[in-house]
Amino acid sequence: MFPELTSPWWYLPVFLLGACVGSFLNVVIYRLPLGLSVNHPRRSFCPQCKKEIPWWRNIPLLSWLLLRGRCADCNAPIPLRYWLVELITALLFSACWHFHPPVAAAALFVMMALLVAISFIDAEHQIIPLPLTWIGAATALVSSYFHPGLLHLENPDANPAMWWQGPADSLLGWVLGFFGLWSVVLLGKLAFGKKRIAFDQPVAWRLIDSESDDQPVVFSCDGEDIPWWDLFYRKSDELLLECGEIEFNEAAIGAGTLRIREQEITLPDGSVHRLETVVALSGMTSSAVIPREAMGMGDPHLLGMIGAFIGGTGVLFTVCASAFFALTAAILGRIGFGKPLPFGPFLALGALAWIFGGWKWWAAYLQWVGLL
Repeated sequence: MFPELTSPWWYLPVFLLGACVGSFLNVVIYRLPLGLSVNHPRRSFCPQCKKEIPWWRNIPLLSWLLLRGRCADCNAPIPLRYWLVELITALLFSACWHFHPPVAAAALFVMMALLVAISFIDAEHQIIPLPLTWIGAATALVSSYFHPGLLHLENPDANPAMWWQGPADSLLGWVLGFFGLWSVVLLGKLAFGKKRIAFDQPVAWRLIDSESDDQPVVFSCDGEDIPWWDLFYRKSDELLLECGEIEFNEAAIGAGTLRIREQEITLPDGSVHRLETVVALSGMTSSAVIPREAMGMGDPHLLGMIGAFIGGTGVLFTVCASAFFALTAAILGRIGFGKPLPFGPFLALGALAWIFGGWKWWAAYLQWVGLL
């Protein structure tokens, strides 16, 4: 017979489950941004030598320690991130089991796994895979029927009278999360969507081709290298260069305005060339208009998913807490204004703060002001 769900013996299988899920999340974190299938090949492989890793070398938490962070075949270093993802996921699963009833913990397992994967992908690539947020929102909508209490942690006595109130509150949480942050994105595009630079003297620029499939093309101008994915967020984004001279595929083509988009180049004579046909592109520029993004559209989808799990009040707390965490990280990391700082991990931290006790602070505040 299995022990009662409240028995401490359950912490061990929950921890091991989290570690195993974390091992799979490492596959998702590595493959998904590169457009690779998470199912084929089925076994993990070394990114360096591409050899598949047998199961006895892929035991969560233990294998990385026993191999001392190196591939057993080619001796290439295995980043510490792989071990941390497994440990963090295992600890988060255990915390969910400790602080919440089993049914709610089961739903939170899905949320924890998605937050870990999204946070590490966003931190490394500054992108949030939308399919992961959709999976999370759909899971939250279904789980809200079985345990609507996650949507009202600040008021545990607020039990819905009708079966549909849980899903309705979950949907409302998604709407508040998505559209609330979406409005911030739109305002950010209007205020910070373009960066205009005028140089005192013409400066050299060039495109640097990617060295491998998982590396981007780089725009290098006046000693600063900008990855392609930091330039182009929308199909309409374009990089404008006023050039005194341009060299295209080893041929000088004169001066004029050069327009560069994510997949194509428009020369001053109006001819359009696909990026993959460009062998070399460089020149001298006197001014540039560089597209930039105050916040990506993945962040509203992520906050929508979070709202679907923890409701509208949780969304409000998450936004405030994530802004505090991001500001603290920027100050401690000495990240200047205008420098890219992925916001997804901080939204995840804000949601975790709510789930693991922040709702108690909120409830105490409401009681203090007499609203609860």
